[in-house]
Amino acid sequence: MNKIRLKDKEFQVYIHYDEIYQSIRQMAAEISHDFKEQETPVFLSILNGAFMFTGDLFKELQIDTHLSFVKFASYQGMSSSGDVKELIGLNEDLSGRNVIVLEDIVDSGLTIRMLSEEIQKYHPRTLKIATLLLKPDVYQQPIPLDYVGMEIPNDFIVGYGLDYDGLGRNLKDIYQVVE
Repeated sequence: MNKIRLKDKEFQVYIHYDEIYQSIRQMAAEISHDFKEQETPVFLSILNGAFMFTGDLFKELQIDTHLSFVKFASYQGMSSSGDVKELIGLNEDLSGRNVIVLEDIVDSGLTIRMLSEEIQKYHPRTLKIATLLLKPDVYQQPIPLDYVGMEIPNDFIVGYGLDYDGLGRNLKDIYQVVE
């Protein structure tokens, strides 16, 4: 499928699965190299979007791993503070551990900043960030991104875990909105 329709928008293929997977293989090789002589890292995969990325990355890692899937809740209301309230589903002790956050996409970086601040409360030995996709033109945080699969422009995309109003996460390729 070169083009799809989700609700009121049309999308076209932007990044084919083969290119996505090649990028993930490279990232897995880097992480495996960096942690081959280290204590087993704890991977925190951020739901919902990073589930496909995490599954493919784990197939390629050549090190021992621990994995937790987590969500985070933000304060809600008429005037949302944008602060992370809590990590939901965290069942790993992070104290003194090497932690690698797995995120599907980073744009402005606000989520990564809030998440990093929250994880630091658990006193990890190290905290690394791995993202499949980065929009460097809009990334505004001082937090280093340790592993980046691909850099993309600031376009709206769906597929491979990313959604449009809950739809499109199941698509194997990544699609870009057609203006």
